[in-house]
Amino acid sequence: MSEDTFLSDEFLQQITAAGEADILAGVPTFNNARTIERTVRAIQVGLAKYFPRQRAAIVISDGGSRDGTLDQAKSISPPDFRTMLAAPPLRTMHTLATTHRAIWGRGGAFRTIFAAADLLRVKACAVISPDLESITPEWIEGLIRPIYRENVDFVAPIYLRHKFDGLLLKQILSPLIAAAYGYEIQEPYGGELAFSGRLAARYMNEGAFSREFMRQGAEVWMTTTAMAGGFRLSQSFLGPKIHAPKSGGLDLAGTIQRVVGGLFNCLETHQQFWISRNQVEAVPLFGFENDMELPAVRVDRRRMFQMFQTGVQELASVHALILSPDTLQRIREIAKLSDREFCLPDDLWVKTVYEFAASFHHTVINRDHILQALTPLYRGRISSFLHENHEAGITDLGEKLKALRLQYQQSKSYLIERWSA
Repeated sequence: MSEDTFLSDEFLQQITAAGEADILAGVPTFNNARTIERTVRAIQVGLAKYFPRQRAAIVISDGGSRDGTLDQAKSISPPDFRTMLAAPPLRTMHTLATTHRAIWGRGGAFRTIFAAADLLRVKACAVISPDLESITPEWIEGLIRPIYRENVDFVAPIYLRHKFDGLLLKQILSPLIAAAYGYEIQEPYGGELAFSGRLAARYMNEGAFSREFMRQGAEVWMTTTAMAGGFRLSQSFLGPKIHAPKSGGLDLAGTIQRVVGGLFNCLETHQQFWISRNQVEAVPLFGFENDMELPAVRVDRRRMFQMFQTGVQELASVHALILSPDTLQRIREIAKLSDREFCLPDDLWVKTVYEFAASFHHTVINRDHILQALTPLYRGRISSFLHENHEAGITDLGEKLKALRLQYQQSKSYLIERWSA
């Protein structure tokens, strides 16, 4: 489908008026009136400070906000750069705004941004979440510079996190992607990322936007599509990521359904690539990564253990359809242990994830039910991980996560065996 069949006439007129651009910053919004001005201001200053000679555009792609986000975004004028910078930018900065069909979710927002990047013939494009309180102009430089000046095609973020933050990424997404696709990326599901103009054109031609998982899992698809397409990858350290308080967020089950389900769909889409992929490559890092201590993340570990035990008992018949007899027996045995004795080891956890991925692929039962059945087992894994590592320092914890990644890689043949059965 060509760009002009789903872009509004008004937005096409805005693109025509802007002409062409070297750099584009896209902001996918939905009810972000509280933070949109700060986000756009940071983008404007970042573009003016670090790319003063380049033609730049900001695209607001809104999913039908009901709090005035779009009107507010349209009213944001460029700041007086003379009070912030040694020299003002030499080029006009355009701000374009439009809505996309809400049924497309975030995938629709990304589709609009890809199309704008293609029509404006940009060389580099960054996507920024609109609900951040920690964004700085330096984020724009960190995302755009590797593409615009280092000939990179895709930039994934690295955030400064507490050691127990982002555990879904660390326990499933990042090590599974490294094992399957062969690239070690810390944050394959980052809300902030960047890509080249030629990769944007590739995204537009993939024809994946009608698929359900693109509504909320577009970032994982973008990351893995860049890998499977042989594009040049990098990572960029941005700093701490602090979201503005917002009601109506997804619970853990919904997050697993969206994020892990998205990855399992990507494994199906790219199976010809990853099944034959053998090596694992480190991905270059731009910027200075530090390990300063952040406020602790509060997790009720015992409550998670209890929910694991309850889930193993109540979902016994469902797990029997998903897991191998050996894996299921081991899980049932450790579910009988006390809180102090409980341990869900790396090898069992990796086998569990791989068997869920294969069962998802074969659709042994409804796929939503498969992902829901993973939730209590994930809670058990996190309870075990926190219990074993509550006193571990950052270095020790890094070694534990490295060992987990290695377990995923060494067990890849098991995933292929179950996947191809």
